Amino acid sequence: MTHRTDIRFILNGTEMSVPDVAASQTLLDYLRLNRRLTGTKEGCAEGDCGACTVLVGRLTDTGLVYAPVNACIRFLASVDGCHVVTVEHLSGADGRLHPVQQAMIDHHGSQCGFCTPGFVMSLYALWMQTPEPTEAQVETAVQGNLCRCTGYEPIIRAAVAVSRYGTPASDHLTTERETMTARLQGLQSEERLVSGPEDDLSVIPSSVDDLADCLLAYPDATIVAGATDVGLWVTKFMRNIGPAIFTAHLNALKTIDHQDATLLIGAGASYTDCQDALSTHLPHLSRYWDRIAGWQVRNMGTVGGNIANGSPIGDTPPVLIALGAEIVLRRGNARRTLALEKFFVDYGKQDRAPGEFVETIRIPIPGPNTLNAAYKISKRRDEDISSVAAGIQVTVEDGRITQSRIAFGGMAATPKRSAAAETALQGQVWSADVFDAAAKALAQDFAPLSDWRASAEYRMLSAQNLLRRFFLEQDVATTAAVQLETA
Repeated sequence: MTHRTDIRFILNGTEMSVPDVAASQTLLDYLRLNRRLTGTKEGCAEGDCGACTVLVGRLTDTGLVYAPVNACIRFLASVDGCHVVTVEHLSGADGRLHPVQQAMIDHHGSQCGFCTPGFVMSLYALWMQTPEPTEAQVETAVQGNLCRCTGYEPIIRAAVAVSRYGTPASDHLTTERETMTARLQGLQSEERLVSGPEDDLSVIPSSVDDLADCLLAYPDATIVAGATDVGLWVTKFMRNIGPAIFTAHLNALKTIDHQDATLLIGAGASYTDCQDALSTHLPHLSRYWDRIAGWQVRNMGTVGGNIANGSPIGDTPPVLIALGAEIVLRRGNARRTLALEKFFVDYGKQDRAPGEFVETIRIPIPGPNTLNAAYKISKRRDEDISSVAAGIQVTVEDGRITQSRIAFGGMAATPKRSAAAETALQGQVWSADVFDAAAKALAQDFAPLSDWRASAEYRMLSAQNLLRRFFLEQDVATTAAVQLETA
């Protein structure tokens, strides 16, 4: 079988064809070292500070979509077939500053200037989507951008004012949208791509079926979806990830569907891709979702990747376990369905065979008598890793708790349900005393560790108080109905 060996994409306005691309080569290094586009900065090299933010435009089932991403942990191979836009591309042909840049100047949004290009790119993406944003929308858009000079107020003022300087309708990403779409369509290929040295091989399958074949051929390969974890393996731990199989281009792995009271999410769907469906079918996850990393990481990171990585502090497994989620695993043409909580075997170990990958997440939509909540405890409210994450689902009928599912992350070697707390709630009358007993029962299921994110004592107390908080936060009408039933 013949394979393509060169990565093809459009950088600003120029079509690029790059041969021999190693799996570990980052987009940031390519931009700065190979193309001398030094407006994109390296700050943290782990997707936290946003100084490296660029826009990546990709053809989707709904058209050409641009999203801000972290170039420091985005691998060059993953932009095959994409349009990469850096800060150098914003100014007009006459050298005039872009409306976002001019607003930043006029509102004194740049102090030392190091983080400014990253802020400009995030605000550019926001302006294109929401020309007149609220302050809250601006704050959400720049969650993934850190200003070390504490200049957030002028940056927010600049973001709110951008449309006074121009409109997205006249921006070249809008006026050239049809032309760029046609150019990107011309770069799409039905061939598998294999590039780079043997010890750091990049593999880009042509389809999901080809992905299954690739994993049979390279059963120990690193699957790279959003790279929000794998990127750090390279930039922080200097690990060799080759051979690496990249999947971000597979739109068929990003489908989101609603069937028979079940939400079906393709494993390649990003956090951003899932946002609308969650708001509709699982509204209790909306605020929780906004606390997963920053906008750039939510655009890159995938739900399937967060699950498959198996981290005990992953944000999505606890809340999905509480909802009774299942995953569909595929190896070749064979598929099996597994309850999500059964997937996590031990620290760093999941029930996934060589050559097998997570294909779909199946989430039951809660019934009418079901109360749900999702909680996250972290050192920093925005863009931080969980110290403790919790998903809670309780069904109340005729004033009694008939079913509960309680899951925590950060409390054990894996995301885990609390059998003791669930037992303490089963069949009991809805009351503060019952939830207090369930909170105390957590000690039977968990013996958390102390680390730099939180002590064992803090984790246990936080988890217990989250159960008490769940009781207190529920609808007053629900509580009143229960009290009336038991009076």
